[in-house]
Amino acid sequence: MPTTDQIMAALGTVDDPEIGQPITDLGMVEAAEMEGTTAIVDVLLTVPGCPMKDTIRSEVTKALIDLDGIDAVDVRLGSMTEQQRASLAEKVRGGAGKAPGGQVVIPFAQSDSTTKVVAIASGKGGVGKSSVTTNLAVALAEQGQSVGILDADVWGYSIPRMLGVEGRPVAFNNMVMPLQAHGVKVISIGFFIDAEKPVIWRGPMLHRALQQFLADVHWGDLDFLLCDLPPGTGDIAISLAQMLPNADMLVVTTPQQAAQRVALRAGQMTAQTGMRVSGVIENMATFVAPDTGQEYRIFGEGGGQLLAAELDTEVWGSIPIDTRLRAGSDAGTPIVISDPDSEASQRFTEMATRLAKTRTSLVGKSLPLSF
Repeated sequence: MPTTDQIMAALGTVDDPEIGQPITDLGMVEAAEMEGTTAIVDVLLTVPGCPMKDTIRSEVTKALIDLDGIDAVDVRLGSMTEQQRASLAEKVRGGAGKAPGGQVVIPFAQSDSTTKVVAIASGKGGVGKSSVTTNLAVALAEQGQSVGILDADVWGYSIPRMLGVEGRPVAFNNMVMPLQAHGVKVISIGFFIDAEKPVIWRGPMLHRALQQFLADVHWGDLDFLLCDLPPGTGDIAISLAQMLPNADMLVVTTPQQAAQRVALRAGQMTAQTGMRVSGVIENMATFVAPDTGQEYRIFGEGGGQLLAAELDTEVWGSIPIDTRLRAGSDAGTPIVISDPDSEASQRFTEMATRLAKTRTSLVGKSLPLSF
């Protein structure tokens, strides 16, 4: 018969699916004992009716059922008290979130943050900025990176649909747990409002929502945070630049010069905010007819190269028009998952590899000095 220590060691391999830490470390295991050959485990959920309770029950059972002497596992689910939740929130946050005096602290803006923040911007809508963000994030996750997406396009949010994730994030003690799909954590205003109602917010409300997404969401230890900005240079883009002035920007455009000229203004905004344009992504570059193999440049050509030259940067990649890219976005299965061998997927993978290399660079970073 396994000892209590052996049972607890096995339970230590079970992570809370939302927080990503062992349930034993989080104080979620209230008791564990044997009755005959049945292991009885009392697990405290962070909130009553936790949407991940079935996953927790399944993972606890899986962790214990193969131990010698255990023929059955009885997982009894309860919920934490307010005091226990407060203790958990403090433990998970590690003291982050609020500075002395109640001032909001954004972890990604701190000098010791190791997260690479990348704003994905465009001058106008309809150029595929969100699908680029989604596939780039999933491509990074496929390469073993820890990735989050902040859907900052409050009026035209679409990331939840493109990732195929729905539901309402769990929140307790002023801490919100992001939802996950395809290995990517995501937060969006779309999780909190009626999908059929428009968001009619002005500057102060937009600023506060963005601040909460950055400071109150428990992102964990991310390698990359991709921020899907709304088109143009409005309130959200300005607020993000104020909160995260050291973030990089990737500007998405199509080859046509009308889109390029508008995207130029979005890129030039960085000169006034401290952000840096690290590259241009040209979407809808070409179309190859499936019946003849003939290549067509439906939206012209040269816009991406011209934009990169004017912003003193490079074109990171050109994404072809592919109906599978559109279909994957509608179905919640990004093309890098559904058709990894397609040309579009290969371009996203190449850009993700390039982006991953930038995270390890110290260029532009201030180094701590001690004497």
